[in-house]
Amino acid sequence: MRPDTRLAEIDPRGTPGLPGGKTVGKDPKRWSKTEVAAISQELAGYQERMFASAKEGATDKRVLLLLQAMDCGGKDGTVRNVTQGMSPAGMTAVSFGPPSEEERRHDFLWRVRRALPAPGYVGIFNRSQYEDVLIVRVHDLVGEDVWSQRYDAINEFEAEQAAGGLTMVKVMLHISKGEQKQRLLDRLDDPAKNWKYNPGDLTERARWDDYQQAYQDALTRCSTAAAPWHVVPADRKWYRNWAVATLLRETFADLDPRYPAPDFDVDAERAKLLAAG
Repeated sequence: MRPDTRLAEIDPRGTPGLPGGKTVGKDPKRWSKTEVAAISQELAGYQERMFASAKEGATDKRVLLLLQAMDCGGKDGTVRNVTQGMSPAGMTAVSFGPPSEEERRHDFLWRVRRALPAPGYVGIFNRSQYEDVLIVRVHDLVGEDVWSQRYDAINEFEAEQAAGGLTMVKVMLHISKGEQKQRLLDRLDDPAKNWKYNPGDLTERARWDDYQQAYQDALTRCSTAAAPWHVVPADRKWYRNWAVATLLRETFADLDPRYPAPDFDVDAERAKLLAAG
């Protein structure tokens, strides 16, 4: 994301980068489901190679998918679709809510550091360190003199992690206010989704403009070469899934993880196994 990118100018229903012509066809939802499933299988292969290499001590590479969004932005749905082919054995997923009493006794990055994926793992953050320059800012939970210094702290933290082998894929799922309203109504209209609704969502929705400004500042000030931001239009769920899956595939392709070379003679071991009967 370029520093001069304006969130208000990004269409939440847009489909940037989508293949043209007849590739998508008349049924984009079906196309996306098929394409995302195929990409997920590729991601599974990349994940296994990175995990195997780290297990043998051959790499310190690890990947973190960090998702931020307004309420109803689709973070959970994105994770379900994009990671469907990956092995749970090589994944960690953390959802950040209000800090606990113990977490409040430490600096705001303490709980984030503890949740980072180990070498070889793929990590998922549902919300993240950015809550401390978003909700904290919007609701005046700390003074501006405190939260305004956190952008630099976040940038330093992310640069440090990148130098240590972490590739962070930071994604803001960008939905419109109208789409959020429809998704909230869907949760009220469907008894199976009532549990997802929180009356507090309306309080947060009333601060929409404040959140948009807070997101704008976070995106502008914390999109760096070490950890750039990606804004994904998310009103269309099928496009959202494809876009995030594609971002991850491109990330892994650049990392190009390889299986570790065996530290034994494969042919000799095969011969011994066959001879053993």
